[in-house]
Amino acid sequence: MARGNKYILAIDLGTSGPKTALISVYGEVVDSEFKDTPIILFPDGGAEQDPQVWWDAIMSTAKKVIGKNLVSPDDIVAVSVTSQWSGTVAVDEQGNHLMNGIIWMDCRGSESVKEILRGPFKIQGYPLFKLMTWQKLTGGAPAQSGKDPLCHILWIKQNQPDIYDKTYKFLEPKDYINLCFTGKFAATFDSILLHWVTDNRDSSHIVYNAKLLKMAGIERSKLPDLIQAMDILGPVKSKVAQELGLKEGTPVIGGTPDVPSAGVGSGAVRDYEGHLYIGTSSWISAHVPFKKTDISHNFGSFPSPIPGRYLILTEQECAGKCLTWLRDNVLYHKDELLKEECAPDIFKVLDKIVTRVPAGANRVIFTPWLYGERSPVDDCHIRASLFNLSLENTREDIARAVYEGVAFNSKWLLAPVEKFMGRPFQYLNFIGGGANSDIWSQIIADVFDRKIRQVKDPIYSNARGAAFLASMALKYIALEDIPKYIQIKAEYTPIADHRKLYDELFDEFVSYYQAQRKACARMNKSAAGVCSLPK
Repeated sequence: MARGNKYILAIDLGTSGPKTALISVYGEVVDSEFKDTPIILFPDGGAEQDPQVWWDAIMSTAKKVIGKNLVSPDDIVAVSVTSQWSGTVAVDEQGNHLMNGIIWMDCRGSESVKEILRGPFKIQGYPLFKLMTWQKLTGGAPAQSGKDPLCHILWIKQNQPDIYDKTYKFLEPKDYINLCFTGKFAATFDSILLHWVTDNRDSSHIVYNAKLLKMAGIERSKLPDLIQAMDILGPVKSKVAQELGLKEGTPVIGGTPDVPSAGVGSGAVRDYEGHLYIGTSSWISAHVPFKKTDISHNFGSFPSPIPGRYLILTEQECAGKCLTWLRDNVLYHKDELLKEECAPDIFKVLDKIVTRVPAGANRVIFTPWLYGERSPVDDCHIRASLFNLSLENTREDIARAVYEGVAFNSKWLLAPVEKFMGRPFQYLNFIGGGANSDIWSQIIADVFDRKIRQVKDPIYSNARGAAFLASMALKYIALEDIPKYIQIKAEYTPIADHRKLYDELFDEFVSYYQAQRKACARMNKSAAGVCSLPK
């Protein structure tokens, strides 16, 4: 049993399930446990998960990791939660969920949000006056794709009015888990962002705005009170503490969603230092000293969980998920053609295969829009493609094309982000499950023409960020200490010989989107006009 140190019980509730870890106040991961949680998909664009399944999985994994007695419960000084973002859980006054949680993939609200986007003088689908108000106060605007929590709430209001009426509070997934731990209803300055009803002009003092609430068409009473990410929400409930083996009174930190926690856990906490995340989805982010919006590319800078700071927030829908798709729907699809079981570590096998294929995948290009896209285009109808296949191409080429396609998609976002900052990145810290791949790290360095720093244990970056927030809240470390606690496994510099080829293929990648977007809009729009799932 480790002694002489203090630890955070850090919970990272991803889309695929919770990863519950014991992490020292200096970012050292002692141990973790993970449990899958299923996603429920509907043909009308719905995507849901059962909040009770979330909580049961968190309790199960927390019991396991604490029960190993690797650290003394007396040395666990806080609980800190990070989670998938842009979700909605409707709860009653007792904290019981009234329906499944609607998650970030759900686009059923695309029709509902149109009701609040009515008005004259439209710019890119937004009425000019409303757009100016949203941008001035919040820094952004509701996504027309219908995937923001505001859109979820409006969809519930229109389609399940009985649920809406019974709802005491609408909570983000992270805030719902905090409620389960403490019994307290609250959101943090950052978790509430995607409701687009808060004045974000002072990142240290976020408040609900009456004009924004009226524009959104939802009541302030149905939204939780606000605290900062580093505030102490309250102690773990006695019953929960006893069941987990935590000491009475263990504090729960306000916490933060996954993108902001990665911004801390990546170690890139100084202004203009960037990180690239590749997990199920992906993003490029960096802290900046200003609030600004790039509406044409669907991103902006918003209050960070670090008080007084702003963080660029972007998102691309499918990244590492594309490898899962390749595994489950192409290589090991369970039909009558399957002759063998899946390799136990197929992604390492894929890395080896991809390493054998020359840069450019013999000119096969994969576009990773399996579930639409958010940035740099907000397009829920666009779909993935493999193009320029010939008789000479093999599945090895296809595998490499998937890796490169995700890299091209991220590069598509890189230029607008760097323009937004007013300077190029000198390097990016690479985190998320994708950062376990050496060959992917090199491909991204080549495609980006930027140095890529592969963070050690990259899958813990979100949980590590949550732990660092708790550690700072309890005064164990300061913000400026964080970079020295992040270990870099390897650095990758661009290979000059690949520059011309990748620039050429990237231009074709972007041109392909422009050529196909209208066809995809026709093919993937349901009769009701909402996003339809791939069949």
